[in-house]
Amino acid sequence: MTTSDLITADLVDLELAAADKNAAVRALAGRLVSAGRVTDLELFLKDVAAREEQMATGLEGGIGIPHCRSAAVTAPTLAFGRSAEGIDFGAPDGPAKLIFLIAAPDGADSAHLKVLAALARRLVRAEFKQTLLDASDPAAVATYIREEVC
Repeated sequence: MTTSDLITADLVDLELAAADKNAAVRALAGRLVSAGRVTDLELFLKDVAAREEQMATGLEGGIGIPHCRSAAVTAPTLAFGRSAEGIDFGAPDGPAKLIFLIAAPDGADSAHLKVLAALARRLVRAEFKQTLLDASDPAAVATYIREEVC
């Protein structure tokens, strides 16, 4: 996985309009399909849902990190969405405004776990979250996340 490929501007939605986590994941996954990172949207959504059933992916502080390995994924990828209203991902303190969708190919090495761990470390920093909440340019967001996480 190269850091420049992990997240690109077309994988960033700063006005994610979704009523629930399934709609949010579907919207972000649609970006993965458009970018050629996911070959089968329904299979990918099924794999994300199966992972969500194991344990909620909401973190305290307004964060959602749905993720999975899937045969439909062509390359390790991170999509980002920001929701003004917030979306319930099962965190104890309420809805997520920052949603990170991590997609890894089935049978991939632990690269996506490294991304997940690096992302979790950054998300405890108020400055990281505030930068994402205040951002207005998808390309700048993609660059910022790549620099911080990879």
